[in-house]
Amino acid sequence: MDSASTAQEPVSCTPELLHLLRRDPEDLREFLETVRAPDLAEALRDVEPDLAAEVVGLLPFERAVELFDEPELRESRAAIVERMPPEAVGPLVNAMSADQQADLFRELPQKERERLLGLVNQYTRSAISLLLKYPEDSAGGIMTTEFVSVFPDWTAGRTLELIRTVGRAKETIYAVYVLDQPQGVLEHVVSLRELLMAPTEAMITDLGDQRIPVSVSPETDREDVARLISRYNLLAVPVIDADGRMLGIATVDDVIDAMVREETEDVQKFGGMSALDEPYPEMSLPRMVRKRAGWLVALFLGEMLTATAMGHFEDEISRAVVLALFVPLIISSGGNSGSQATSLIIRSLALRELTLRDWWRVALRELPSGLALGAILGIVGFFRILLWQRLGWYDYGEHHVLVALTVGCSLVGVVTFGSLAGSMLPFLLRRLGFDPASASAPFVATLVDVTGLIIYFTVAFLMLRGTLL
Repeated sequence: MDSASTAQEPVSCTPELLHLLRRDPEDLREFLETVRAPDLAEALRDVEPDLAAEVVGLLPFERAVELFDEPELRESRAAIVERMPPEAVGPLVNAMSADQQADLFRELPQKERERLLGLVNQYTRSAISLLLKYPEDSAGGIMTTEFVSVFPDWTAGRTLELIRTVGRAKETIYAVYVLDQPQGVLEHVVSLRELLMAPTEAMITDLGDQRIPVSVSPETDREDVARLISRYNLLAVPVIDADGRMLGIATVDDVIDAMVREETEDVQKFGGMSALDEPYPEMSLPRMVRKRAGWLVALFLGEMLTATAMGHFEDEISRAVVLALFVPLIISSGGNSGSQATSLIIRSLALRELTLRDWWRVALRELPSGLALGAILGIVGFFRILLWQRLGWYDYGEHHVLVALTVGCSLVGVVTFGSLAGSMLPFLLRRLGFDPASASAPFVATLVDVTGLIIYFTVAFLMLRGTLL
């Protein structure tokens, strides 16, 4: 049992592939017959495009099509296609699934798109033109036009015969879609399981759920498609136009691939940088600098306000140097609470747990939360100063109790403000039409740093006036 499970584990074949590329092509051909398509796709990402095109040329046609349909090869396909002979590219692209064809064309430069369009057949050109009309992050952008459809007067037996005939040409067969004959309007959906269990003479319209089929429009955001698939436990959802005509299906695997890319972009934005449009190891140094420099400059300019605020309170700091010891503690606590709130709200907005109209509910919830969290940190900070003073680890002066109270009260204010600011910023960005994920942790921290200093020194001025100040 252990050996069987081990045999299924993916193993990197990159070193052996690189070794065989420099040896006899026959040895390489034999090796390629033993490698699974996902493993080979991952290996070719680490190979120069010229050599990768050579590998694809050694594959049997069906294996090459399977390879090009793998999402792992997504970032490398365009470069490989550009280096393949025209007589090999056309048939290969024709045989790919429609959604992968569209993805490939999106990755190609305009000049290469025009060349490739001249190599494919009319059916492929029409499918690609349809899919490229829609944004990449929409249902129309991720759908495939390959699905099994029948007419209402078909029987289960006749439908099964059709599947046996055309099944190999379809990307996936999760269900059969019943369309009316003249217009192609979606009327009914029957799962493959329901079809297999039905008597051969049963009418296709009598099988399965008789309610109106769950569907989406081509403009539906892919996040909404993913939620719909999850809610109704679907493997595919039909995509229909405004007149009810069926255009294609968005399958669960394509939705997952799209969501992985979107989540990757959001994580990169959380880190305070533009989303990378290619794998990290393949990105050139100049492109990496350009992707990161803009956000860093913006954050740097924001932090300059912190320096300005510090300069404004220079007189207070010079008279009570002990206050400077707690500046990092104060502003980091506010930034941390703000980042926590931002992450929670962005997730809730993404999952549609919250809408723009719920901002006031969030504010009313975050205000007491921020006060409670600030009070906890304030108590910890207060007793920490008293303990250090009592144990003789540091001398905060004769007014150390007032200093401790200043730090404690400031933490309450800063953490409360951080929670409010961090929770409201995603709503503001969404209202302005920006991606809430742009409310990254560094951005929130920079915003709270400046206000944190103002709150801290204002509290210090009020509590230490007449003593240290």
